[in-house]
Amino acid sequence: MTIVLSEGIVPPIHQQGEYAIVAITKHGVELARKLNEQMSGTDVYYMSKFAKGDEEQRSIQLFEGSVRMLFPALFPAYQGLIIIISLGAVVRMIAPLLQDKKKDPGIVVIDDKGEHVISVLSGHLGGANELTHEVAAALDAKAIITTASDVQKTIPVDLFGRRFGWIWESADKLTPVSAAVVNEEQIAVIQESGERNWWTHDRAIPPNIQRYESIEAGRASKPNAVLLISHRLLSLEEQSILQNGVLYRPKVIVLGVGCNRDTSAEEIEAVIHETLEELAFSIKSVKAVCTIDLKKDEEGLLEITRKYGWEFVHYSATELNVVPIEAPSETVYKFTGAYGVSEPAVKLYTGNKQLELVKKKSGNVTLSVGLVDFRTPVQLELGGK
Repeated sequence: MTIVLSEGIVPPIHQQGEYAIVAITKHGVELARKLNEQMSGTDVYYMSKFAKGDEEQRSIQLFEGSVRMLFPALFPAYQGLIIIISLGAVVRMIAPLLQDKKKDPGIVVIDDKGEHVISVLSGHLGGANELTHEVAAALDAKAIITTASDVQKTIPVDLFGRRFGWIWESADKLTPVSAAVVNEEQIAVIQESGERNWWTHDRAIPPNIQRYESIEAGRASKPNAVLLISHRLLSLEEQSILQNGVLYRPKVIVLGVGCNRDTSAEEIEAVIHETLEELAFSIKSVKAVCTIDLKKDEEGLLEITRKYGWEFVHYSATELNVVPIEAPSETVYKFTGAYGVSEPAVKLYTGNKQLELVKKKSGNVTLSVGLVDFRTPVQLELGGK
């Protein structure tokens, strides 16, 4: 559906994320799409003449008319706007909408080449400065910040890991933990999984911020606040570390799925939920669903991946058959041309030999579970069945 912009009429929008990305040029559209892939919680808007045909699938919203008439709808709906338009034009277009720094969304402007990311409005209270750093890191661009109070260059707690797709488990402690970071108190970053290159500034990590591999090690340091990155469901004892802490869910879980034709989305979803609970893994950390290309049009799988925003990856039987697996099946080969589906699909995606769950059969569904390891994963050696 295309939004038709008219003078004096606030257009209807479909807001899903916290941030809107707006583009009006060919190069700007490419940047918008790239940024949308790398940052969760973003909605994209661009002119319909640049449509590529996959906008509905990717929940990208097209519009016709002057982009100036889109902003009255975006301003109250989003926490921040990422605008790929010249700075002067943006200033003129948003000027009539400004109220005060406590209400206005954060405004970030990117040049058409994606070389500079500029914090324009609501830099501190609106989070535009932190958003600028995250956007710049995602695009490998230069962040332009002019707010004196933000030159400390430390961790933006509310945006931590956003460019990797990390999400909070709960926002309850964002404010006190942010205060502890800004005030240079002792901070423990406990990282069990997820991307390791989260420090985006051009200075060394300050000494008050220490990294730990485990909850036990982080607890022993007696920090004032904790940032915990984990895909696991924590035990009651472990949860006490979050008394003044924020738990982030990195996208590291990969699901290999095989199923009978026309298996319902409800059945697939139920097996996934049950299995992740058995493994004590958070569904918020699922990154991708992998299968054989024979299932690329399986409606149940398509529905599940759309619902959760997971990547949907499929491999040919030839690709799957070069992966060593524990229990090759002649029956599966007879029907698919592959000696296995769920297990080799996960191994191909993660590049790892070891899985968290090799294979589980439940009703019409077969499930395998693996993790993307950003430390030193054991690389898969491809060979026959």
